[in-house]
Amino acid sequence: MTYRNWLTTGVVCAAIAFVIAAGAFFHSQRPASADSRAMILAVDPQPLVAVTKGGERSFSVEIADTSAEREAGLMFRQEMADDHGMLFVFEEPRDVSFWMKNTPMPLDLIFVGQDGRIRAIKQGEPQSEAMISPGEPVRFVLELKAGTAARSGFEDGDLLRHPAIGTAHN
Repeated sequence: MTYRNWLTTGVVCAAIAFVIAAGAFFHSQRPASADSRAMILAVDPQPLVAVTKGGERSFSVEIADTSAEREAGLMFRQEMADDHGMLFVFEEPRDVSFWMKNTPMPLDLIFVGQDGRIRAIKQGEPQSEAMISPGEPVRFVLELKAGTAARSGFEDGDLLRHPAIGTAHN
């Protein structure tokens, strides 16, 4: 092969590599909502029970206890029953921050300490990238359909019971 043929082959290979790299880059920049679907976890067989001044209220919950499950959470969910939620379980109490990116429905975020007691109740606005934090370390976060916490009479200090939360506080 002559020098000219090698040069032509090199230029063609470089052009092909550039096209492949550019295509991969632009494909990765596509909005996640264009091809993503909501993560649906199995409903835990044990209900979560909230103990409030007004009595007890049971909720079916999905448990998000891995990094991937906590990261995806309720993103892309269009609807959820009033008595259903997602319980985020962390290995130990920590400072946490949530956002509502790619979450089309408003939510109540109930931040819960190691002892199962509610530390803070915050509201999440659909699609917001504003950080939502309780202002203190927590071990659990319960996400419910917006307005459920108020309708159920949730207050700071109320107790949540579920096997994932543990029994030491009961």
